[in-house]
Amino acid sequence: MDADGLRAAVEAEYADALSLLGSPELLVALSGDDDPDPAALLRAAADSEYAARETFREWAADAADPDLRETFAAVAEQEADHLRRVRAAMDDPDEGDAERAGPMHAYLRGREEPIQQVAAGMVGRTLVSLRTHERLLDFFAADPDRAALFRDLRDETAACLDDGLAILDARAEGDDWAAAEATAGYTVRLAADDLRDALRDR
Repeated sequence: MDADGLRAAVEAEYADALSLLGSPELLVALSGDDDPDPAALLRAAADSEYAARETFREWAADAADPDLRETFAAVAEQEADHLRRVRAAMDDPDEGDAERAGPMHAYLRGREEPIQQVAAGMVGRTLVSLRTHERLLDFFAADPDRAALFRDLRDETAACLDDGLAILDARAEGDDWAAAEATAGYTVRLAADDLRDALRDR
């Protein structure tokens, strides 16, 4: 297997989950309302960026490999920048729940093996985030500034995915690929299950 094969395998096996994560139901789950509120969606986006920043900061602090430490620190800084930009788009940037990491990030922070961290955090998570950003971009299509924000976030997240795939191509061998596919896929599954739970709990 190579990184392109890994991505294709995850997207095929979890096609239904990824479709759900990119559906209008995502907006209902994030806002808790059949008529999604822009402020609630921006708060949810900010909480997500905060959680990602903290995950990658933790990994960067603990990484023994200097190259991975630099990579994780760069992703953490990108997520910090995303957080600043989403908050700048909010009418009340002090609103939000910074501790709402959710089960996906709880799972990510439990990964200790570098291959699993890259696969889960830079492949599985980004496949989820790309769907989220695309749906938010569609929602804010009539708001040029916010649409531009989520378009930029989507493009930068796609670049993070490319970086993760390149790292796996450079580092993974043998059984690493099975572990990478399992952790990336489980990350997607957790995000979709969390969305389903949110819809049921409304």
